[in-house]
Amino acid sequence: MQKGTPVPTGVALRDVRRQLFEAADRILLRDGPSGLTSRAVTTEAGCAKGVLHRHFDDFDAFLADYVLDRVERLAPEAAALRSAAGSGTVAGNLTAALIAVFGSVAVAIVALITFRDELRARLRHTWPAGVPVLTEAAEMIAGYLAAERERGRVPAGADVDTLAAMLIGTGHLLFADRTGARPDEEAVGRMVSSVLNSGGRLG
Repeated sequence: MQKGTPVPTGVALRDVRRQLFEAADRILLRDGPSGLTSRAVTTEAGCAKGVLHRHFDDFDAFLADYVLDRVERLAPEAAALRSAAGSGTVAGNLTAALIAVFGSVAVAIVALITFRDELRARLRHTWPAGVPVLTEAAEMIAGYLAAERERGRVPAGADVDTLAAMLIGTGHLLFADRTGARPDEEAVGRMVSSVLNSGGRLG
């Protein structure tokens, strides 16, 4: 959009948010947290510079809403994983779920939260413990493992919360390097099997 081009005032907030959030996704994946600025977002979205600040108090308020919106996007993935309980293999279902989580913008969002002190401070008001995205993903994995435990496909004594934390933490390390090749399904599957069989929990 050229400088000076008027921005329609009747555009619904939901559409503006979606446009700006999708632009933030692309910037994070391409340039990392240091490349995510208010000007970069509006330029990427094709909006006038003032659009973002008309809808959000400041850039950190925009980022906080953006992070929470991306956390909410894990809900359908959690439902799909939970519905997979009892079918396929536990390791296969977890491998697919971890690739879906970390193959998205999730890893870049974690880096963004680490990068910006003010964003972390704002998020504490609505997310007092843990790191958004990682915490939600761990809860998703733990819920699935608990469902499989009820079906006897995970041992009755398995600590599903600890297993979930290990899977998310190790998965994050696998996917954290934006400059290298992304881990393939085989690599993620090996990691999942290793965690599940650690200490004989599922062996």
